[in-house]
Amino acid sequence: MIDLITIENQNIFTVKGATKVRTSTPTSAIIESGENCLIVTGSDMEVKKLDLDNKEVVLAGKFSVVKFQHGNEKQSFLKRIFK
Repeated sequence: MIDLITIENQNIFTVKGATKVRTSTPTSAIIESGENCLIVTGSDMEVKKLDLDNKEVVLAGKFSVVKFQHGNEKQSFLKRIFK
């Protein structure tokens, strides 16, 4: 579970409670926390700090959208129908 999200000076984004960084590109990052994902999009993004022992990820860049996705939303349509 994500414990804390902070944005500093509109260009530093910190997530505490992260368990994995699934992907990171200059335009997006997907950060996992247990069964949940945090999807961050923007520009000029880079991972400044990755400390999974302390469950902390720090991104730098220009952020435009932050989305929270619950674990069961990742399932396909057919899997959700035929539970």
